[in-house]
Amino acid sequence: MTTFADRISRLGTETAFAVSAEASAFAAQGHRVYAFHLGDMNIPTPQNIVDATMKAIHDGKTCYCQNAGVPQLREVIAADINGSHGTRYTAENIVIQPGGKPVIGKFIMALMNPGDEVLYPNPGYPIYESQIEFHGGKAVPYTYVEQKDNFALDMDSLRRAITPRTRLLILNDFQNPTGHECSRNELEAIAELALRHDLYVLSDEAYFDIRYSGKSQSLAFLPGMEERSVLLYTFSKKFAMTGWRLGAAVAPKEIAAVIAKLNVNDESCSNHFIQCGAVEGLTGDQGEVKALLATLKERRDAAVDLLNAIKGVRCFRPNATFYLYPNVTGVMTRMNTADYNVFRTNVLKNTGVSFCTRLHFGRPLPGERGNYIRLAYSGINLPEIREGLQKLKEYLDSL
Repeated sequence: MTTFADRISRLGTETAFAVSAEASAFAAQGHRVYAFHLGDMNIPTPQNIVDATMKAIHDGKTCYCQNAGVPQLREVIAADINGSHGTRYTAENIVIQPGGKPVIGKFIMALMNPGDEVLYPNPGYPIYESQIEFHGGKAVPYTYVEQKDNFALDMDSLRRAITPRTRLLILNDFQNPTGHECSRNELEAIAELALRHDLYVLSDEAYFDIRYSGKSQSLAFLPGMEERSVLLYTFSKKFAMTGWRLGAAVAPKEIAAVIAKLNVNDESCSNHFIQCGAVEGLTGDQGEVKALLATLKERRDAAVDLLNAIKGVRCFRPNATFYLYPNVTGVMTRMNTADYNVFRTNVLKNTGVSFCTRLHFGRPLPGERGNYIRLAYSGINLPEIREGLQKLKEYLDSL
């Protein structure tokens, strides 16, 4: 029997993929499945990006490039972020990655020693907890509270979690799975904690541009935070490029240099010709990007209205991300179960609606109240949203 390194036992995964496999198996048996479980996108990448990428291939951009990324792309990312964030980044602050996810691990490797404590959101993207523990840190959760119109950061849980061993804080703004968007007061409170306790912050802003009205704000804009924040930037959501695998770490220059060194040791560099397509995405026509947002907004509104029409379901209308995190305590009570897996599989078998639950976003915390599920509407078309959630309503209302 193979003996693996001890750290492998500390490595987690994205359990949403297990739900996806289960839904695929159910569909293979001839059943109709309404796929709300995975945050992928079924919207095509804008054609101008595809064309620019194909041109780059034909032009021979198929070899290695700089480990920190193509200079032109780094420059246009810096300009894009400065325009939206009010920051002062240059190309030296930008390190291109094969997707946004690698930024999480490289941030931790660059700044955390074994035994250090790292604050992370729970419920939240499970890779935070996985990477902290894999690299020998102590993952310390903070959480959210449900309010009248949306979720809010539980600032008391965040403050209580800080100890002399706390080194890093991970903030997912705009948040998966809850759709929470930090208010200005919340951002200022986080900045105050970071400065007072000398914490470096990973600000995961993968959904910064997936918003339907108003203007996104960033922690990096606040005084003193550009110098101690690493931003996770990705092309996956804004440009419907989930499978292209391209993102960036945006960091103070000394941290960016370390992340670039990690690139050399890990993947050498990110794909050259895709970076050329990304330049076009940021500098070219934005018509398809605007259409993408309009499509997502239409899906959001339909899904929220249908969910709120179900007796025992309460769902907010988040202004960012493409996730909904409805409270389903009432319907689980009517089903006479507190078991998320029983609820989820019963719904799948009776309606074909597939989704993730609270259990897929970190270990439940002591004293949690209420039951929640997550629905992603980025990979399912409007007619299927309406049809699937109508079946869900009919089934749950019949309990």
